[in-house]
Amino acid sequence: MKYFKLFNILGATFGAIIQAELLNTNYRVNQPIINVVDVKKQNGVVCLPDFFPLQDYDPMRPASIPSYSLPQYDENKYTGPNSELDSDILDLLNSLSLEEKAGQMIQLQVGLFIGCDGLINTTAIESMFDEWKIGSVLEATQNRRSRWNINSPQRFANFTNTIQNIALKKGSKIPIIYGLDSIRGANYVKGGTIFPAPVNIAATFNHIHAYNCGKISAKDSRSAGVHWVFSPLADVNMNKLWSRNFENFGEDPYLAGEMVYHSIKGLQGDYKNDRSKVAACVKHFIGYSSPINGQDRQISLIPWNFLLEYLVPPFKRAIDSGVATVMETYGQLNFQSTISSNKILGELLRIELGFNGTLISDWGEVNSQCYRYKTAFDIEDAVRMTLNNGSLDMSMTPDDVMFAKSTIDLVRSGKVDVKRIDESVGRILQLKKDLGLFASPYSDPKLIETVGSIQDVELSRDAARESLILLKNENNALPLSTSEKVLFVGAAFDSITYTTGAWSQHWQGPNEFEGDKVYDIYGESINSGVRNITGNDTNYIVGYDINGVRSHGYKKVVKAARTADKVVFILGEKPSTEEVGNIRTLRMAEDQYNLVKSVSDLTDTPIILILAQNRPFSLGELSSEASAIMNIGLPGPYSGIPIAEVLYGKFSPSGRQPYTYPKLDYQASVTYYTPQWNEFDPEFSFGQGIGYNNITYSEITVNSTELRPGRPISVSVTAKNHGIMVQNEPVLLFTAQLVRRFHVSELYRLRAFDKQFISPGASYTFNFILTAEEMSFINMDMNRVLSEGPVNITINAFNDNAKIAQVYLYEN
Repeated sequence: MKYFKLFNILGATFGAIIQAELLNTNYRVNQPIINVVDVKKQNGVVCLPDFFPLQDYDPMRPASIPSYSLPQYDENKYTGPNSELDSDILDLLNSLSLEEKAGQMIQLQVGLFIGCDGLINTTAIESMFDEWKIGSVLEATQNRRSRWNINSPQRFANFTNTIQNIALKKGSKIPIIYGLDSIRGANYVKGGTIFPAPVNIAATFNHIHAYNCGKISAKDSRSAGVHWVFSPLADVNMNKLWSRNFENFGEDPYLAGEMVYHSIKGLQGDYKNDRSKVAACVKHFIGYSSPINGQDRQISLIPWNFLLEYLVPPFKRAIDSGVATVMETYGQLNFQSTISSNKILGELLRIELGFNGTLISDWGEVNSQCYRYKTAFDIEDAVRMTLNNGSLDMSMTPDDVMFAKSTIDLVRSGKVDVKRIDESVGRILQLKKDLGLFASPYSDPKLIETVGSIQDVELSRDAARESLILLKNENNALPLSTSEKVLFVGAAFDSITYTTGAWSQHWQGPNEFEGDKVYDIYGESINSGVRNITGNDTNYIVGYDINGVRSHGYKKVVKAARTADKVVFILGEKPSTEEVGNIRTLRMAEDQYNLVKSVSDLTDTPIILILAQNRPFSLGELSSEASAIMNIGLPGPYSGIPIAEVLYGKFSPSGRQPYTYPKLDYQASVTYYTPQWNEFDPEFSFGQGIGYNNITYSEITVNSTELRPGRPISVSVTAKNHGIMVQNEPVLLFTAQLVRRFHVSELYRLRAFDKQFISPGASYTFNFILTAEEMSFINMDMNRVLSEGPVNITINAFNDNAKIAQVYLYEN
């Protein structure tokens, strides 16, 4: 032990000597210099990261007073753009320099005015308005790397008012018009009441919901200092693969036209006097919804007579309503660049349809002629063709000022007449005056307290209730009973995000980091709705994620289903739109099919399918495996309670299919007005839907069996409710010309619809007017003609309680 101790002492002493020598070394060790990229700074301010997906949650909320009233104006009269300019607008136009005129014709996105810290950059705004005299700004800051994931109306108003204040002091000193994509309410304003997607609104077959959505959207937008809403879509749903089908009002031109008309009435009303209204912008003119392969922004090849017969009518209805602005479409129609087409934007839009208002491009379309479509040599060439051939007034540039620069250069070189510029700038200035921007350029603070009012929320809930479509209900699988043990499966069951979809909070909907938190208190999931209705916790297994891929509890579902009375599968789709939402097949992920099939094969538990999707995915054998199927579309953040209510029988569903639901991919472009001899074998047909009540119809009564021009006939039918619940019953009137010389006739065409509440045991008589003129069509010579022949009038085609009467159509 002594030897070991001595050894340790000597070792410690030796180590201390070495350590001392090391510490007393004369040379100095310098830290190596390794170059790294430091965080970005701007004027001494540290910038946010380039990718900042989890932006700060805006803690502010509007007061959301329970109820309110707004001044009333006459909305029944025609209020729209005039063909002549007001004298004061003409004087202002004549006082502007060429540079000031060119500046009015461009619209820039707000990302150019946001600093690297995610907040407003007033220096950039002042510089841009001083140099380029900007006429319009668009977009929500949350889509452009701002600090906040969504702006409260207070914060949004401060942002728009700051830009407006600078615009009034710099450059031309003309107020800007601020535009925003508000597809389903003021969907970019925190607390703004978001409505069901437009395709859901169409499924209600009740245009009051289109009006209400427009009205609330306008008020909430105006509270935030937004004057211009890029809505509604008048595109007719022509390809079920297309990612934007949920944004329009279905596949029927008459249904779409009625919804578009009333949407614009809600948005605009008497917009020249009512400062709670905005300028509507019907879009996309024209052919956008018919891509040949179903992919967004692909070329459309459409015979001109087909275009006039089916795609133009909703736009004509929009112009009849007085719509203030139109947006031209992306891409090309029949190999011609739309934005520089005189035939499309001159002859058709301005002359034939008589549109006098402001025409704006879609995002970057002028530049796309050069960069994307290769229909122009460079940007100046694209601008020259756009101005000289088309009738565009404003370019949604949106990231540069090249349109303004090119316009100035083209006028100075004599390649574009300044009168052409005056024509467009005059329309833009008149629009600004009509909206009251010269007198009241800022947002109205009094409107902010109405945002998110329960009065508005109930209107959204009403729309959601009427949009739910019951397509199958064998053995009365629905409604559910609160005493039943129900197993719910699917990610969309517990997500506001997945039952709302895109154009909500962000362009593509909330991101994966935010989830439902970004909705704050403004909405509820189906899960929350079911708990609210039943008063109990839910029996819920995720099973598969929103993409249909197996997830938490996938292997537990079959076992849990064996002990359940019923299993409800919610089949969803990740929120998406435009090119981000492109798909190549309507087939869902195999894990979804396999799980439902396993429950069907290995248990005796009845299966219920709830379809919460952007578009109609193929059900395959699941259609026969399920006892009940309900299409809920994208009913919005306030649909959790309505969905639970219909599942548990608090009301009877009343929605009807606004589009043909295909079985397989090859049917993606099939509409119900296919020629009558064509195959028509979809999964579900346009107009199909049932309620919980047994509704029967009397025979159809007509006051004449002769249908002649100038001599309309009356059509009536009586519906009786044999059920035990009140039924909100939609009645659809179709015609089918059985023989038409030289030209094939459609399987059916919708001519009218109505919807009424019918109490248990009660009846209601629906009355319609049918004209011979409605039976006319566009022939190959581009003439609207009549052709005599027998015509079937059908009430509620494609449903078991359909009724048919026959009349004869005469040409004179």
